[in-house]
Amino acid sequence: MQTNNRFTLSFEVFPPKRDGNIEHLYAAIRDLKVFRPHFISVTYGAGGTTRDKTVEIAATIKNDLEIEALAHLTCVQSTRREIAEVLGRLREHNIENVLALRGDPPQDEQEFVQPEGGFGYASELVELIAAEADLSIGVAGYPEKHPEAISMEADLANLKRKVTAGADFIITQICFDNDMILRYRERVMAQGVTVPIKIGIFPIFNYKQIQKMASLCGATIPSALHEKLYRVSEKDEEVEKYGIEYAIGQSEKLLTDEIEGLHFYSMNRSTHVKEVVSTLSLPKHSD
Repeated sequence: MQTNNRFTLSFEVFPPKRDGNIEHLYAAIRDLKVFRPHFISVTYGAGGTTRDKTVEIAATIKNDLEIEALAHLTCVQSTRREIAEVLGRLREHNIENVLALRGDPPQDEQEFVQPEGGFGYASELVELIAAEADLSIGVAGYPEKHPEAISMEADLANLKRKVTAGADFIITQICFDNDMILRYRERVMAQGVTVPIKIGIFPIFNYKQIQKMASLCGATIPSALHEKLYRVSEKDEEVEKYGIEYAIGQSEKLLTDEIEGLHFYSMNRSTHVKEVVSTLSLPKHSD
């Protein structure tokens, strides 16, 4: 997947906790296929708990649904050898793209602990992938900095290390403030980083959920947005309606600023994402 010099549209899904929900996931992906996404990314569960499911779902997306797949890969609880084995499985399934992440600690642990024989930083994972596999490598960017970074300067330096190690593009974490996103882009470019930056968009559909997610990833909910959501917090339909409106407005503004891609966090649902994307005037793109 070459993402240079063109706009890309993409979606993110995650392996369902229950096997019975897998067909609902594939139904949602089929719904989103109408937009001809450049890729669909598949996450790991917390602590890398859904590694096998991630590979399985990415393989189905690529080989059965005929959409380019991007498999997440983390350092969590994995040795260098185990990571190499996962890379081998990805190649066996013709998957050509990975998102290299350090990853979050397992749910019962407060801090990330470097596995014995494994890696402590995403940059090390990128370096391994670049050396051992002919894959397109994406990495994460944090417009409000990574929650564990001591400063934005330190976080930007870490991002540059990941790109220097072999990353081909960046996908940003959830951020609801376009000014922050555009300032972040400027600061990334000031580091001499020139790979494409794909902007992550989260269409809100549940008040409690977005509160939790924002807390986990260190995202700020702008006061005007929060006040509006709080007023309708007990009415899911109203929350989703406003979430869609906000995502459309945020995306439209970003498109006028010539961003290099929109990456929608679907939460395995298609209806709200379809409503957002179908409203946008996206740059022309080919398969």
